[in-house]
Amino acid sequence: MAAQIDRITVELEKRVDRLRRDVTMLDGLHDQTRDSIGDLDAYIAAGKAFADEFARGPLAELEAKAKAGGTANGSEDIMAAQSYQDAVQSLDRLEKRVLYLQQARQIAIQQLPQIRIVQNGDTTLIESLAASINLTVPAWKQKMVLLLGLTRQQEALAMQKTVTDTTNQMLRQASEMMKTQAIDIETQSQRGIVDIETLQQTNQDLIDTISGVLQVQAEGRKKRELVEIEMDRQTVALKQALSQGPSR
Repeated sequence: MAAQIDRITVELEKRVDRLRRDVTMLDGLHDQTRDSIGDLDAYIAAGKAFADEFARGPLAELEAKAKAGGTANGSEDIMAAQSYQDAVQSLDRLEKRVLYLQQARQIAIQQLPQIRIVQNGDTTLIESLAASINLTVPAWKQKMVLLLGLTRQQEALAMQKTVTDTTNQMLRQASEMMKTQAIDIETQSQRGIVDIETLQQTNQDLIDTISGVLQVQAEGRKKRELVEIEMDRQTVALKQALSQGPSR
């Protein structure tokens, strides 16, 4: 048992070491996240500035050319309109990318307090595990001898109780079986080879079977008669159809 307690202590110390390493790793992750937020801010600002400049400059010029039209050469009008539409789609994709960067920045901002929450939880666990190693485990060792003695005492008491309970159970079972089986034997001997309720049930089932079969047979005859009438009608209709000549 002392060896088991020592193994538990070693396992607790391993947990503490792992949690401390996690805290250190989370510090690095916090710094990386903070730096990435700064980079994302720069990318977002640059993307918005470029989108605004593009919309007011090249895009506006392409829009003006697309709306001017009216030249003799229709293909140039189409190409101008297509160039404007391509620029619109490019700007839309850029704005989507800026939105993705903004969403990533928001996730990173949320991650900063999440990291600290996890770190605080790890720190609390480290303190709790350290208290268990330094305080709880030594108390276990002190109480173990007492618990061992109480356990042996409990086992001896349980064994004595089992012997007494088994003796009482055997006496009661023998008396109960003797009384019950004597009555059951006499009760069984007073019955016939079959109960009257069984004969009543089988007789009623036989009557219901005969009635059901007769009913099904009668319904079958009626259905066959209707089928014959319908087939005769169909034959007459077919003959009439075949006997008709072409219309003049």
